[in-house]
Amino acid sequence: MLLSSLSPQIRQYLLVTGNYWAFTLTDGALRMLVVLHFYSLGYSGLSIAMLFLFYEIFGVITNLVGGWLGARIGLNNTMNIGLLLQIIALSMLLLPAQYLIVPWVMAAQALSGIAKDLNKMSAKSSIKMLVSQEAQGTLFKWVALLTGSKNALKGLGFFIGGLLLTLLGFQLAILSMALMLLAVWLFSLVKLKQDLGKSSGKPKFTDMLSKSRAINILSGARMLLFAARDVWFVIALPLFLASQFGWDHWTVGGFLALWVIGYGGVQSIAPKLLGSKLPDGKTVTLWAALLCAIPALIALALHYHWQIEAALLGGLLLFGVVFAINSAVHSYLIVSYANSDGVSMDVGFYYMANAMGRLLGTVLSGWLFQTAGIGACLWVSSGLLLVTVFISSRLAQPAARA
Repeated sequence: MLLSSLSPQIRQYLLVTGNYWAFTLTDGALRMLVVLHFYSLGYSGLSIAMLFLFYEIFGVITNLVGGWLGARIGLNNTMNIGLLLQIIALSMLLLPAQYLIVPWVMAAQALSGIAKDLNKMSAKSSIKMLVSQEAQGTLFKWVALLTGSKNALKGLGFFIGGLLLTLLGFQLAILSMALMLLAVWLFSLVKLKQDLGKSSGKPKFTDMLSKSRAINILSGARMLLFAARDVWFVIALPLFLASQFGWDHWTVGGFLALWVIGYGGVQSIAPKLLGSKLPDGKTVTLWAALLCAIPALIALALHYHWQIEAALLGGLLLFGVVFAINSAVHSYLIVSYANSDGVSMDVGFYYMANAMGRLLGTVLSGWLFQTAGIGACLWVSSGLLLVTVFISSRLAQPAARA
């Protein structure tokens, strides 16, 4: 009765958000399951990173092509396709352990990468269609809430992944997630609006590349921003916590879960933290500059063996707060800058750059940690953020939005 009293726009927003939440839980849990399970089997950091190589590569392709596809067939269809592909990817990992060879796991991760970015692109693009152009404050709040809650649930997924691996083992954990997502997919097929996000025309394949200067600049900054995060967070950090601090699966998964949950919480309240003024190019530049120094300070503490555990964990918490503000501002600006007709193409192009950053960060994280340690990962992170500041500063120029 309560749902029926809500406006159609609110009901669709809740459906989109619910789909995104359910998917994100399985995505976070699956990543933690794969990292910890294959580390326990004796895989090196670089080898584990390679398991996610196709996940990130296909994420790049999916965001670009998926934006065009969403404009042609509707965002409801691309979101449901993403849910189905994730179910298939999880099912591929249900084979007995002796058959889970590296190429097979990489193929499953490739499908999961396609699924994740179809789902995310669809969810982020949908909000543009559900909020009027004049209500930019509402748009910022809705985008921040969707993005923040997603990351909080991804953190919960990390926790669930570590917990399920400890309690059920790898295969039963995968099976339980596949069944849950199957129920969500069936509900979404029935309830999601059928023409959500479909372009009024038939966009050409060549229209996938953004022609907006602001979106191109923002995309470049986003790529480096996420490379700077993942170069030390995605592979190096969990392996460092396990190998140097002696943390078990439960502790590593639980801590990273709490970090990402807190990170998502900060994203959700970013509009309140930033005040009544809407973010712009200057906001992006300022917060990127604040973020730049944090990995370098952590690296210095590790180099001089100064309170290593406190410096790493405290620095990680500070990094999470500042990075969350950066990400929330970025997520709002891309939806604000995007063209309403065929919004998924602009959003898809932007998240293609995001996926390229994750790909770069993931490969560098495994390679640098294996060859030079987590300190090198942190110095590279700081360097990437310095370039992010330079690129972001171009958004502060008056012509950036043209």
